[in-house]
Amino acid sequence: MICSDTNVWIDFSAIGKLEYPFRLAFEYLIYQDTFDLELQQPETLQKDLLKYGVKVTEFTIEEFFLAAEINSKYPPLSSFDSAALAIAKCRNIPLLTGDKALRKAAVAENVELIGTIKLCDLLYSQSKITQQEYVECLRLFLNEKSGRVRLPRNELEKRISNPDDYLVR
Repeated sequence: MICSDTNVWIDFSAIGKLEYPFRLAFEYLIYQDTFDLELQQPETLQKDLLKYGVKVTEFTIEEFFLAAEINSKYPPLSSFDSAALAIAKCRNIPLLTGDKALRKAAVAENVELIGTIKLCDLLYSQSKITQQEYVECLRLFLNEKSGRVRLPRNELEKRISNPDDYLVR
């Protein structure tokens, strides 16, 4: 099980590969308010995520109070970011995000992180996509022009040049 933020879904949606993460044996959770309010574009994104198997979840009381505490402790985080981190921490599951401020807070809170690029690495390592699909996916991220994808160019280029160096063992 993994608790997700929105940006990874936006990344995969932007390159037309939204189904890829669902090839992995993860159950993806997302906080109800985040799902309802942050994933409105493109128009079909919410419907597609539900079709692929994203599970929408509510807070427990403990998660509610932890989210408020996290929101105070890490001012750059939105309430949605704080919710994702609180759920991941309370349920002791990884956090799926590429958001820089959220990643820093997760590290400080000792929560395991997975991002868009690591998902691609896992997909390739577990033979859920071929090397050709892996490199194509990375190139699509690198060349995405809408401004929605904000992944580190150098990490994408390194993987494109030497894909087998990034097999997760």
